[in-house]
Amino acid sequence: MNVQLTITFIILACSVILFMSNRVRADLVAVLALLTLVLTGVLDASEALVGFSNSVVIMIAGLFIVGAGILRTGLAQMAGNVLLRSSGDSEKKIFILLLVIVAFVGAFMSNTGTVALMLPIVVSVAISMKSSPAKFLIPLSYMASFSGLLTLIASPPNLIVSQQLVDQGFEKLGFFEITPIGVIGVIVGIIYLYAVRNILLPRGERKNSSKDEHRLSPKQLVVDYQLGGQLYRVTVPEGSSMIGKRLAQLKLPGTYQVYILKMERKSSEGMKLLPMTYQEMAGPNSIVQAKDILHIQGSMDNMEKLVKDFSLVLIEGDAEADDLVSKQLGMAEVLLTPHSSLINETVRSVSFREKYNLNILGINRRGEYVVKEMSKERLRFGDALLVQGSWDEIELLARETSDVVVVGQPKEHAGMAAANGKAPIAGGIMLLMVALMILEVFPAVISVSIGAVLMIVTGCVRNMDDAYSKINWESIVLIAAMLPMATALEKTGGMVMLSEGIIQMLGGLGAIGVLAGIYFITMVFGQFISNTATAVLFAPIAMNAAISLDASPYTFLIAVAVASSMAFATPVASPTNALVMTAGGYRFFDFVKIGVPLQLVMFIVMMIAIPIFFPL
Repeated sequence: MNVQLTITFIILACSVILFMSNRVRADLVAVLALLTLVLTGVLDASEALVGFSNSVVIMIAGLFIVGAGILRTGLAQMAGNVLLRSSGDSEKKIFILLLVIVAFVGAFMSNTGTVALMLPIVVSVAISMKSSPAKFLIPLSYMASFSGLLTLIASPPNLIVSQQLVDQGFEKLGFFEITPIGVIGVIVGIIYLYAVRNILLPRGERKNSSKDEHRLSPKQLVVDYQLGGQLYRVTVPEGSSMIGKRLAQLKLPGTYQVYILKMERKSSEGMKLLPMTYQEMAGPNSIVQAKDILHIQGSMDNMEKLVKDFSLVLIEGDAEADDLVSKQLGMAEVLLTPHSSLINETVRSVSFREKYNLNILGINRRGEYVVKEMSKERLRFGDALLVQGSWDEIELLARETSDVVVVGQPKEHAGMAAANGKAPIAGGIMLLMVALMILEVFPAVISVSIGAVLMIVTGCVRNMDDAYSKINWESIVLIAAMLPMATALEKTGGMVMLSEGIIQMLGGLGAIGVLAGIYFITMVFGQFISNTATAVLFAPIAMNAAISLDASPYTFLIAVAVASSMAFATPVASPTNALVMTAGGYRFFDFVKIGVPLQLVMFIVMMIAIPIFFPL
C-alpha cells in the first residue's frame, strides 16, 4: 500500500469518527478533510475545489430556492391539506401515502429534486398533525433513493451502467427494465420504515418550533392586540378640508386619538382602462389627496368626530386586520431593551414614526394590551410594542437600533406576505421544472436554475437576498467538500485495490459469491461518496468480473446500480440525506442506527431478487 493511499484511508476514517461523534459540525469536518487531502499532497487545489463547481451542488442550491417558493406561497400547505383530507388525519395512513407519493415522483426525476420538492410539503403536513418532522424526513430521503430504481432516468447510476453495457457492445437497458427491482425495493422499504418509525426515528421537537412562529405571525399579533374592532376605512371626497395637507399638520393623534396607518390611492399614470391601486404607509410627510382611502386605528366615537370635522365618508363594514399586511407593508412585535432611550417617554414624545418610519399600533404590558388612548402612555422596560410599516423598515429596525429588539422572524413573514396568492404560479413553475427534467430538454441543473430564477422573478420568493437566505449553506458545503473524496480514492488506487481483493477472495464461491462481494463493497463505498461516483468506479469492475466468470454482465451491472443507490448509513452518503439532516435535527448516529439494518435487509432481498429477474 503506497503512502498516499494510506493517508487517504486515515483521513476517511478520521472523518467518519468525527461525523459520528457529533461534536464538530459536519460541514467543518468535510472542509477539514478536504484541506488535509491538499496539504498532504493527495489532491492538488484544482482537484479539491472541483466539488464547488459540481452540477449537483449548484442544482441543490437552486432546489432550496424552488422549495422556498413552494413553501412561501402556501402551495406546500395546500398540498399537505389535500393529503390530510385523503388520509383522514391518520398518521399511519399519511406516513404510507407520503412514501408512495415520493416513490412515484422520484421515478421520473432525481432523488435530490424529489426530496427538495417534497420537503416543505412533508414538514407542513407534520406540523399540521402536531407531529415532529423528524419522524418523516429520513423516510422521505430513503424512499427517494428507492425510487431511483423504478425507471432508467430516475438515478444517474442506472444511466451509467446502461452506458457501460453499450460501450462493451451489449444492448442498453430499457426504460422500465429495472422497474421490477425498484418495486421490490419500494415495498420492502415502506414495510421496514413503517415498522421502525416509532422505535428508531428521533421524536424530538424541531429547533424552530412552529408554535412560536404562529404566535408571532402578523395575523396572530392582530388577534393578541385585539385590533379587530379598532380599524376603520374612510374615503376622502372632493372638497374635504384634509386634501393637500401633510399628516404632521393635521395632528390627528393628539386631537382625535386616531392614527392613520395606511393610504390607498389609484394612480393616474398609464392606461385609464387598467387603473393601478398603490398602497403606502402613512408618514408625517404624507399628503392627503382626493379619493384616497385611509386606514385608521381608533375608537368609534373618535372616528365619528374625525369623519364629521373633515367631511370624510366612512366605508361600511369592519376593516380587515389583514389589510395591514401586504407585499410592501407588515407588522412585528418589538421589545424595549434595558437601556433603551424610549423608557419613560410617552408614545407621542418619542416620535417613533418620524425616527423609524413605523407606526405604533399597541402596547403589550405584561400580558395586558393597550391600544386605546395610548399617545399619553409612558413606555416602561419590558413593554412590547406592536409596530407597523414597510417590511424594509422593520428589518432595518432589527439591524440598526439598540433601543428595541425585534421579536420573531420579520424577514420570513415578509416573504410569505410577498408571495401571498401566488400558489398557482409556484405550482406552474414546479410543473415546468419537472417537465423539463423528465423530457431532458436541458441538463437537470439548468432546468432547476430556470425554476429558481422564475420563483424570484414572479415574486414567489421575495428577492435575491431572500433567496440566498433560504439556501442551507451547511448542506452545500458538506456535499461540495466530500465529493473530492471519490477523486482521492480513485487517484490513489484504493478503489481498484479493494475491488480486486474481493474478486480474488470470493472467486472460489462462483458468480453468486463475486456478485455479493461487488454489491457489498459498492454499497459500503456508497456511504462516503456520491452514487454517481460509486457507479462510475465500480461499473467497469463489475463488467470485467462478469466477463471473466462468463456470467451475464446485466446481473452484475444491475447489482452496481442498486448498491450505489442504497446510501442510508451516513448523512454524507447522499445529497438527500444531507438535505434532511439539518431540517430534521438529526445526528450522524441516527442514520447509522436506521440505515445499517435497512442496508442488511436490502442486501439479502436484492441477492435473491436480482438473479431472478436478471439470471446469471
